[in-house]
Amino acid sequence: MFYTYVLYSESHQVYYKGFTENVTKRFNEHNNNLSRYTAGKGPWRLIIVEQFDQKRNALMREKGLKRCKSEYFEWLKLQPLNLAHQFQRTL
Repeated sequence: MFYTYVLYSESHQVYYKGFTENVTKRFNEHNNNLSRYTAGKGPWRLIIVEQFDQKRNALMREKGLKRCKSEYFEWLKLQPLNLAHQFQRTL
């Protein structure tokens, strides 16, 4: 499976959009300053996760999310397709 995800940093009021095959591992990398863009901007919260069968679809979704505004993310995190709550238990 492939995933797109959105993180939010309350301290910097910024969203980060990404793609991964392992949400838990990638989330931990962001919060441990192992990702160049997110380093020093945490702590990060996982607010949106979407699942895809094909890598291409996940990458296309990530590209689309990079153009979205914060209001869309606030709406999206309330939608039934958001799987973030399933990963909250493992983080």
